[in-house]
Amino acid sequence: QVHLVESGGGLVQPGGSLRLSCAASGIALDYYNVGWFRQAPGKEREAVSCISVTGKNTYHSDSVKERFTISRDNAKNTVFLEMNSLKPDDTAVYRCAAGAIGCDWINDDDYWGQGTQVTVSS
Repeated sequence: QVHLVESGGGLVQPGGSLRLSCAASGIALDYYNVGWFRQAPGKEREAVSCISVTGKNTYHSDSVKERFTISRDNAKNTVFLEMNSLKPDDTAVYRCAAGAIGCDWINDDDYWGQGTQVTVSS
């Protein structure tokens, strides 16, 4: 069975930081592009960050550039999302997904985690 499990979410004040983890079992993440997505109530799902299979290329949406960093630890079969300078607009459920083709090709047919809640509020 393939499982992706996100962790690290929680409540944080504006300007604070969180590190999310996406831990995989049943697949080796170093064979997959891994993206982070978020969805807030009443809003569409947004692609936030993605890291290529090799880890040489990373991508971020304009809303999180210079604030979020994506990385992978292949020994732990885990991908991380370091989130800094958090804003209330970052509040959402964050999910990771793994796709074999490329970061731009991740879709609903790929592997997805259940999500972790991030709430940024004072």
